[in-house]
Amino acid sequence: MAPKKPIAEESLKTKKAREKLLKRLKELDDKITKDALDKKSIEIHRWISRHADQRVTLRDKTISLFDENQNAAQISQKIIKVAEKLLE
Repeated sequence: MAPKKPIAEESLKTKKAREKLLKRLKELDDKITKDALDKKSIEIHRWISRHADQRVTLRDKTISLFDENQNAAQISQKIIKVAEKLLE
């Protein structure tokens, strides 16, 4: 294993940027409180209630995330060329 190279000391500009980011993260962390989470939860529930008329009833529709490769993607030109070379 190669010996570790010493890391250069941070510049003043980098230190200030790091301090600014740490301060901002601390401010954000301080805003996350039980009361704030409860308030946001209520807001989300109200938003869902307001938009209930736009919902799609899933009982009436069938959905699936994957078609189990029933519809394969088209072969790219690059793959076609590689396949032709292999056949030669």
